Amino acid sequence: MQMEMLSGNEAVARGVYEAGCHVAAAYPGTPSTEILENIGQKYKDKIYCQWACNEKTAVEIASGASIGGARAFAAMKHVGMNVAADPIFTMAYSGVNGGFVFVSADDPGCHSSQNEQDNRLYAPHAKIAMMEPSDSAECRDFAKAAFDISERFDTLVMLRMTTRVCHSKSLVKLEERQEVPVKKYVRDPKKNAMLPAHARARHIYREEMLKKLEEYSNDCPFNRVEANGAKIGVVTSGIAYEHAKEVFGNTVDYLKLGLTYPLPRRLMADFCSKYDTIYVIEENDPYLEDAVHALGFTGAIGKARLPICDELNARIIRDAFLPGTAEEGYEAAIKAPARPPVLCAGCPHRGFFFALTKYLNKSIVPIGDIGCYTLGINPPLNALDATICMGSGISSIIGLAKALEMQGDTRKALGCLGDSTFFHSGMTSLMDVVAADANVIACILDNSITAMTGHQDNPGTTRNLMGELSPALDIEKLALATGLARDRVVVVDPLDIEAVRNAVEAGLSVKGPFVIITRRPCALIKEVQKQNAARHCEIDGDKCRGCKQCMKIACPAIEFENGKARIFDTASCTGCGLCMHMCKFGAIERKEK
Repeated sequence: MQMEMLSGNEAVARGVYEAGCHVAAAYPGTPSTEILENIGQKYKDKIYCQWACNEKTAVEIASGASIGGARAFAAMKHVGMNVAADPIFTMAYSGVNGGFVFVSADDPGCHSSQNEQDNRLYAPHAKIAMMEPSDSAECRDFAKAAFDISERFDTLVMLRMTTRVCHSKSLVKLEERQEVPVKKYVRDPKKNAMLPAHARARHIYREEMLKKLEEYSNDCPFNRVEANGAKIGVVTSGIAYEHAKEVFGNTVDYLKLGLTYPLPRRLMADFCSKYDTIYVIEENDPYLEDAVHALGFTGAIGKARLPICDELNARIIRDAFLPGTAEEGYEAAIKAPARPPVLCAGCPHRGFFFALTKYLNKSIVPIGDIGCYTLGINPPLNALDATICMGSGISSIIGLAKALEMQGDTRKALGCLGDSTFFHSGMTSLMDVVAADANVIACILDNSITAMTGHQDNPGTTRNLMGELSPALDIEKLALATGLARDRVVVVDPLDIEAVRNAVEAGLSVKGPFVIITRRPCALIKEVQKQNAARHCEIDGDKCRGCKQCMKIACPAIEFENGKARIFDTASCTGCGLCMHMCKFGAIERKEK
């Protein structure tokens, strides 16, 4: 038997492979990104895999494969499920032909997200099965089993994970791939075409199937009681189980839930009836606690002691249920300084945002989006006022422009998003801008890659997830295809401050839609790194006047010490020259390494 140390994401990819999956699609988003990356790197010979434009498209690709008889998989981070909910809710009625499993990777604590929504609540809302692994071994096991459950009960299965499970590593048993033949496609509109008449019948069918699935959940191997002869019962699931075990050990009995929708109410009631004291330990919303209370065990203790916000850990649980028993931790007299995230050295977005600073609070109201460029909101650039979600960087400025107009504010709404986000949901946003003849400036920051999540390909790159050549879509041509006049679409180098400002001035001088496309590849793309490896910038200390103008761009390769600026990290400096533009005394020069 082969064992390997895998992260939860790697283990899910392995489980999908071993289950005989045929088609996989996703949109990258932390903490789920590595699942599709691993499938593309290790299993592309057996699984067709694709980075989709967005999560909805990914689920629809998988849906079509499932309807056609292939085992299908999709993955997304928790907020991506908001985008994918439309096809998921409909496929919940349709059911499957080939098994259909998808991952929702939640982010308690907002480590890399705009919220920490608890997607467990999606399962009863959509009426689909849900499984929650607590470690990497279960990630692999549950991913495999989910396909069988999907086909047995004609349902989508959501594998609900969290950041800690996705990125923690543990030993995983590896097995051979199960070669599952693609089922024959048979035309069945009453099952697969959700017209109202069909949907009403499928809803009834779905409710009946959920009853059968609940009966299964009461006796399945994924929901188990760990009896230690204790007087306290703990109901838990996912990573919270691991934390609870660390705190209580064998001093309590556990109901460890792995198939968490439909919940095994008979099993839960039987377990809880044995104890005067019941603890419900879970992160974020009281999903399990509400279910325990609904069964009549109103004295069960959960969120009365545990926080709804942020991740749990052993210390929090110990302080909540065993106060005063925690060992003293190590304390240092000096705390590490805060390290807020910053744009990388040489990042093309830095030049764009610095160029905008001339117009802040004067001529524009700037709105951002989800991506590396969101960091433009931080000091000292302070170049964005708001962000909402993917694609909103362009669509929200339509309403903002109207609101400014209604209050007599003459500033122009300016919105920005990246190339991957433009393909994700910005194209439709731009269409609405043009259709509304909105008096706005829409900026598309094209850095030739999906940078924030680790350099995944997108429709604007020349390769796909499987390493094959693919046609690159041209953002400029797409913008012009909306009907905008040629002089309303400008392409500039974001590190050319004057060019960016000239483009903004042009946008301010006209009424109606104006599009600025900044085009320069991410400094961390390997090919770009090779090109930049031979150069860096240096600051002549004798010429430096200590004016700190170069510090205004927040480049992490520059520091200010003893009244002078210096490039302290020539390895990260790309020689982009933006700091040279800032210096009025000629103290900064580009050098060849």
